Amino acid sequence: MKIKIGLETHVQLNTLSKAFCGCRNPAGLHDEPEPNTLVCETCLGLPGSKPMANRAMLEYAIKVALALNCSIARETFFSRKTYFYPDMSKNFQITQYEVPLASNGHVFIGGKKIRITRVHMEEDPSKIIHIGGLGGKYTLLDYNRAGIPLIEIVTEPDFSAPSEAREFLQKLTTILEYLGVYDPSSRAVIKSDANISLDGGKRVEVKNITGTRETEHALNFEIFRQRNLLRRGGKAIQSTRAWDPDTKTTRELRIKETEDDYGYIMEPDLTMLTISRDQTNKIKNTLPELPDQKHSRFIKQFGMQPKVSEALVSELDLANLFEHVASKSNPRLASTWIAGYLKKTLNYNGLRFSDSGLKGEWITRLLRMLERGELTDRNAELVIRGMVDDKTDPETAMKKQCIGKKLKKILTDDISLKIDGVLKKNPNAVRDYKSGRDNALHFLVGLAMRETRGQVDANDIRKLLLKQIK
Repeated sequence: MKIKIGLETHVQLNTLSKAFCGCRNPAGLHDEPEPNTLVCETCLGLPGSKPMANRAMLEYAIKVALALNCSIARETFFSRKTYFYPDMSKNFQITQYEVPLASNGHVFIGGKKIRITRVHMEEDPSKIIHIGGLGGKYTLLDYNRAGIPLIEIVTEPDFSAPSEAREFLQKLTTILEYLGVYDPSSRAVIKSDANISLDGGKRVEVKNITGTRETEHALNFEIFRQRNLLRRGGKAIQSTRAWDPDTKTTRELRIKETEDDYGYIMEPDLTMLTISRDQTNKIKNTLPELPDQKHSRFIKQFGMQPKVSEALVSELDLANLFEHVASKSNPRLASTWIAGYLKKTLNYNGLRFSDSGLKGEWITRLLRMLERGELTDRNAELVIRGMVDDKTDPETAMKKQCIGKKLKKILTDDISLKIDGVLKKNPNAVRDYKSGRDNALHFLVGLAMRETRGQVDANDIRKLLLKQIK
């Protein structure tokens, strides 16, 4: 069964002000403001109000377009997209249609080329809050969101599986973070509308999906739904559906309208935008090293395994942490531990490194102790867990868990007692080892490791066993 999927992804930009007025942009805030407090006559759509274009929005959009290998238009303009709905009080949305800012780009995921049809700018509508859920008692509107600067990134229908769409969105989010136009720790949101068709059938649009996993779930459900339709002799109709993250299902909103239904006209209150080559080149020269470039450099510079490099560059703060730590300790050790156990522990706690309270210097000190043999791998894992749980340095975490050089004698005496107990409980295994059966020693090491809860290296356990057996 042939599956075709395309994405229209809307990204809230973290500019200081809104797209077409001077109101504070709530997308860049960490705390949610009171409803309808960041508003003016323009974002409320009051009669006589006039928009003015945000220069930072244009520059951010050009950055994103260049990073996605798009061609930048020399001249572009804004249009009015007419529709009557409570979230847009002036009854039209300022967007781009006829001549988008950029077009004909591409991104590679897993060696597959995903074509970018267009990148354009627009404003966000207000936030609709359904009290009692969809179809509930009543609806509220928060116009703080009205006018938040958006870029819309539209792909060709090049995805043949929901997992590819998820991978693309993960990569896109990383690129946006590297560019500094999107902060995952802020209130800024990335939403996607997914278009999907099966076996050349009609295209169904699933709107307003937030998150990469939710996009994959929504597409999987829609494939399941349309396959069942086809099995029963039915067929999908061109329509717009809503994704419900609670029930993990889609429901029909309306029969799909065409672009002609929106009655686009040029926005008369905003002038034509002329973008010179010098302006584009100036912005291009400010682009940072992007994820794919950093990935290639890490492999070449540090001899890193591709999977390890991938794990590091997938989060900008982890990539920066690695470079900081690698300049002061063994780069191979740093890459293994940061991409491995540290990232796993942060993920388990739902944290990014930048939000964890940890410091790069703490990670450096921990790895130096590991390098000098003052910590076993198992103890280093326990220390990382303690550092993340308590937001503390490695030395404090070690003291709390009775791990460290100063406590070596206490630990050794305690371990000796535990090993002595293992030997007394298993005299047959001791006899077998003395009669030349090496497997008996492995058995005893395993028992002793369990007794010490893995806090001691297996080689040290073996040495203590041999010493006490003799």
